[in-house]
Amino acid sequence: MEKSLNVNKFDQIGAGKNPPGDIYVVVEIPKNSNIKYELDEETGILFVDRKLHTSMVYPFNYGFVPQTKEDDGDPIDILILSNDEFSPLSVIKAKPIGVLIMEDEEGKDSKIIAVPHTKIDFDYSRFDEIDQLDNRTLDKIKHFFEHYKELEKGKFVKVTGWENSKTAKQIINQGMDRFKTESS
Repeated sequence: MEKSLNVNKFDQIGAGKNPPGDIYVVVEIPKNSNIKYELDEETGILFVDRKLHTSMVYPFNYGFVPQTKEDDGDPIDILILSNDEFSPLSVIKAKPIGVLIMEDEEGKDSKIIAVPHTKIDFDYSRFDEIDQLDNRTLDKIKHFFEHYKELEKGKFVKVTGWENSKTAKQIINQGMDRFKTESS
C-alpha cells in the first residue's frame, strides 16, 4: 500500500491574499491565556504544549503565518493585536506593522507584530507601523516576552529591540522562500 503524504490543512490556504503585506494568521493561543498551545504540523491537531510557569497571560492573540519557515524550522511567529480573544485555529486576515527582535535558548526567535483588517478590529487596524503604537502597548509586549519563560529551567529570552514593517515583511518573504525551498 502506498503511503500518502500528510499535508497540514493550514498550509493549503497559503501565507495570505497578498503577502507579505496582507497575510493570514492562524491563531494558536488566544489573548489572556496562560496555556501555550502548539499546532502539530503533521496532523493539524492543536496540542497543549504547557502551562506558563509564570503568573502571566498572553497580552494578545498569538499564532503563525502558514507556508512560512523560520531558521529553526517552525512557521513564523505572529502576535496579532486586538481587544478581542480569537478562538484557537481561527484564521485572521492581518497586516504586519513591525517585529520584536529577540533570541532565546535555541537562537533567534523574533516575533512579527500584526494588526487585523478593519472589519475584524476597528481599533488596531488603523496602525501601519510599530512606532505608531503607544509606549504602554509596546512595554506590555516587551515585558511579556522578556519574562514569560523566567521560571522554566534552562530557558531564557533576550529582547534586543523593535524593527519596522519593512523588516517584518522581509522576514515573512524569507520565511515563504524557505518554506518553498524545503517543500520542493
